[in-house]
Amino acid sequence: MRNKFTDRSIKNWSGQDRPREKMLANGKQILSDAELLAILLGSGSRQESAVDLAKRILQTVGNDLNTLAKLSLTDLMSFKGVGEAKAITVSSAFELGRRRQLTDPKERVRIQTSAEAFRHIGPILADLDVEQFWIILLNRSHEVMAKRKISEGGVSGTVVDAKVVFKVAVEFLASSMILVHNHPSGNLKPSRADILLTEKLVKAGQVMNVNIIDHLIIGEKGYYSFADEGEI
Repeated sequence: MRNKFTDRSIKNWSGQDRPREKMLANGKQILSDAELLAILLGSGSRQESAVDLAKRILQTVGNDLNTLAKLSLTDLMSFKGVGEAKAITVSSAFELGRRRQLTDPKERVRIQTSAEAFRHIGPILADLDVEQFWIILLNRSHEVMAKRKISEGGVSGTVVDAKVVFKVAVEFLASSMILVHNHPSGNLKPSRADILLTEKLVKAGQVMNVNIIDHLIIGEKGYYSFADEGEI
């Protein structure tokens, strides 16, 4: 007599329905988020397959990968069927993806709009629970030369030294730069301090011949652009 839980195992699915086989046959893009997560998990439990476990985990975070990426190892291990090894694997995958965003591309990306700037750096800052201040350095053709973190603070703010900002810009001989920082609260409205800092750096940039073309405030669900709002 077959165990009632046996059919839940991915091993008993047809080859075309197994995540690994589907990726080999059709490419990674065809897989759902649950199937990709199932590959990382490797296995489920006697009660559910790896895919079912992945679906259950995703449902608890509203199927939001950004929220999933924020879960700690303890949070992940609170799910039945997820032990230490599986939690570490999932957390490592998200960290690797985050670090990929930090790597300067071999072919320079051209940024001409706030949306392009957000796509370039947003994934780095959107998930953080502390505030960080970054700059994107551009050449005369608005191609990205580098992006660098200038400072890191707490939940409600970080100190930015203009001398450090322009020291980095001069080192790269940047023609212009985009200021970027995140609001862990998710509130995209610039604070009075944000406005004053922007004005200070714009004026310093005029003296240093480094044009500040935008200042983005990054939140979990979007961004605020000083340039788009006519404030630069």
